[in-house]
Amino acid sequence: MHPFTFVRAPDTDGAVSAASAGDAAFVAGGTNLVDLMRLGVMQPRRIVDVNGLPLADVEDAGGGIRIGALAKHTDVAYHALVRERFPLVADALLAGASPQLRNMASIGGNLLQRTRCPYFRDPGTPACNKRVPGSGCAAQAGYQRSHAVLGTSEHCIATHPSDLCVALAALDAIVHTRGPNGARAIAFGELHTLPADHPEREHVLAPGELVTHVELPAASARFAKASRYVKVRDRASFAFALASAAVALVMDGSVIETRASRSAASRPSRGAATTPSRSSSGTRPIRRCSRAPPTSRCSRRTRATATPSRSRSRSGRSRAR
Repeated sequence: MHPFTFVRAPDTDGAVSAASAGDAAFVAGGTNLVDLMRLGVMQPRRIVDVNGLPLADVEDAGGGIRIGALAKHTDVAYHALVRERFPLVADALLAGASPQLRNMASIGGNLLQRTRCPYFRDPGTPACNKRVPGSGCAAQAGYQRSHAVLGTSEHCIATHPSDLCVALAALDAIVHTRGPNGARAIAFGELHTLPADHPEREHVLAPGELVTHVELPAASARFAKASRYVKVRDRASFAFALASAAVALVMDGSVIETRASRSAASRPSRGAATTPSRSSSGTRPIRRCSRAPPTSRCSRRTRATATPSRSRSRSGRSRAR
C-alpha cells in the first residue's frame, strides 16, 4: 500500500473541498476501497473520511423515502419504512455480502463500488482498460464466466457487482450529490456509464462530488405489494451474482404494469450487463390472459397447458406428458 494523507471531513463542503484537490477518494465503510488499496489496484494520494457527516438517516419523503448515503446496509434493510414501502430494496440488500459486511457497508459506497472482474483486481495482469486505460482487456480472450454480454465494448466486458443498484434501477431512484459546482439530482438510469471507449469512467460524478442521499419516489411505492429481487449465485451467502433481476408490478383492472431491471450475469446467462439497466419492454402495460373471454385463443391455450395429458409408458403405467 503506497503512502497517502488522511483527512477527516468536518462537514459536507469540507469533504468536497478536500477531495477536489488532486487524486483523492472518499471512505465510509471501506469495504471496497480498502480492499482495492491492499491489492494495489487503487492508490489514491488522499483519503477523505466522511463518517462524521450527518448523512445516515432514513426519512419519510412525502410517501417516498430519503436514504442517507452513510446509512448502513443492515440499518436500511431492516428499517420499517423501507420494508413497508420498498421491500424490493430490503431484499436486494440482504442478498448481498455477509452480515458483517452489511453492518459496515454504506449506501453511497454501494452505488459506486468497482467491478469484481478478476483481471481488474489483479495488478499482475497488465491488460485492463479499467485499471490502466489503453492497455487492453485480458478478459476478452480469458476466463469469462462472470463477465457481461450486454452493454459491453471491445475495450471491456466487466459486470457491475451491486445488488442494491438493480433494485434502485427498477424503482426509478434519484441520486443526490454535492460537488464543486453545487448540488444536483441524478436520475438513477443516468448515474452509471457504459464502457464504450473509456471503461475507466464508470459514472458521471465529477472529482470531489459526494453522494449525499438516495431518493425513492412516492410514485414507485405502489409497486410494494408485488416486487421481487432474484439472484443466481454459486453459494447462498457472500457471493456475487452470476445473474440478477429486480421485478415489480402493479395491477390496474385488466392491465399489469411492470418494472424490471437486470445486471451482473455471466456469459452463458441472459441479462448480463455492465451497468444496472431497466428493461424498456417491461414498462408497457400488458393484457392478462385470465381476463380474456373463454372463447379466445389465449384462454384456450391457457386451459390446454394447465392440465397435463397422460400417455402410456412401455411398462403400461400412465405418465404425465
